[in-house]
Amino acid sequence: MPILHSIIHRIDKKPDGSPSVLHLSASELPESAARDNLAADLNESYNAKQGKAWGFFHEESGAYPFSGWLQRYLGGEYADYSFIAFTSIAAEHLQKLMEESNLAVGGHVWFAHYVQGMTDYLAIALLHESEGVSVLDELQVAPAKHLDVSRLHLAARINLSEWLNNKQSRQYISFIKGKHGRKASDYFRDFVGCQEGIDAPSETRTLLKAFSDFVESEDLPEDAAREKTTSLVDYASAQAKLGDPISLEELSSLIDEDRPRAFFEHIRGKDYGLSAEIPPDKRTLSQFRRFTGRTEGLSISFEAHLLGKRIAFDTDRNELLIRDVPTALKDQLKRTAS
Repeated sequence: MPILHSIIHRIDKKPDGSPSVLHLSASELPESAARDNLAADLNESYNAKQGKAWGFFHEESGAYPFSGWLQRYLGGEYADYSFIAFTSIAAEHLQKLMEESNLAVGGHVWFAHYVQGMTDYLAIALLHESEGVSVLDELQVAPAKHLDVSRLHLAARINLSEWLNNKQSRQYISFIKGKHGRKASDYFRDFVGCQEGIDAPSETRTLLKAFSDFVESEDLPEDAAREKTTSLVDYASAQAKLGDPISLEELSSLIDEDRPRAFFEHIRGKDYGLSAEIPPDKRTLSQFRRFTGRTEGLSISFEAHLLGKRIAFDTDRNELLIRDVPTALKDQLKRTAS
C-alpha cells in the first residue's frame, strides 16, 4: 500500500461550547515505519467496520466544496495547490462545520493519498487519543497517549480512480454511517460532500436472492449447492475484508468454473437491477450461510440453499414445511406417535 501523501491536522473542540482551535501541520508525514503502521492499522480497522454506506459526491457548490478542492489538487491546476494546501483548506472547512454541530468533538484529522493495486484512494479519518501507560528506560511507568484506531467512528474512503474514470458510478465513496445516529455524523458527511447512492445491505440481499433463484433453477444436488454457497460467501466476505466491491463476473466464474458466465447471465436475464460491482454487507453475508431461530422449546437451523427445496416458508400462515425429515428425527417422532 504505497502512500503518496499523508498528513495530520488537529482540531481542538470542547463540548463546553467554547470556540474551536485549528492546528495546521506545516509538513506531510515523513516516510517511516510508524506512518506505514498507522495507515495499515487504520485501513484494517476501517474495513472491519460494519454499517458503512456507499455513495457519490454532491455537485460542487458553496455547501459542498470538497470535491472541487480535491479535483484541483489531483489535476494540478495550480502550481501551489499542494497536498498540504488542499488538506489545510479542507480542515478549515471541517472546523467550520464542527462549530455548527453541537454533537461534534475535535480530534486529529488524518488524510492519506495512497495506492492499492492499480487504484488510487484518498482516506480521511477523525482520530482520537486514548490514555495508556509506557515503560521508561529506567523501568518506571508513565502515562502516555496514543491514537486509538479501534475507536474509528468518522471516516471515509474515496476511490479516486473510479471517480475520475467512471462518471456514472454512484459508489466510489464509502463512509462510516456512525453508531450514534445520523445527527452525530451528518456534519462529517457534509464535509466530504457525499450522498448515499448504494444501499449495501439491500444490494447484498438482492444478490443472495439471485443466487438462491439460480441454485433452484439449476436443480443442483445438495452437495453442489452447498459448495457454491461456500464459494459465494467466502469470496464476498474476502472482498468485504479488503474493502473492495463484489464483481459479479468474477463471482460467477468462481461459482461455476465449467460455465463461468452462467450465474452472471442468470442475473442479467432476470433483471435484478444489480450493477456489475456491488458493495458487500458483512452482516447480511454472515446471516446467509444458515437461517436460525429459537423460541420456547424450539430451535431451528438450516442452510440457506435448502429454502425453496427441502424447506418451504408460507408467509401468509407463518409456517415452515420441512420435506425429507432426517431419519433419526423421523424415528423419534414415529416412536412418540405410536
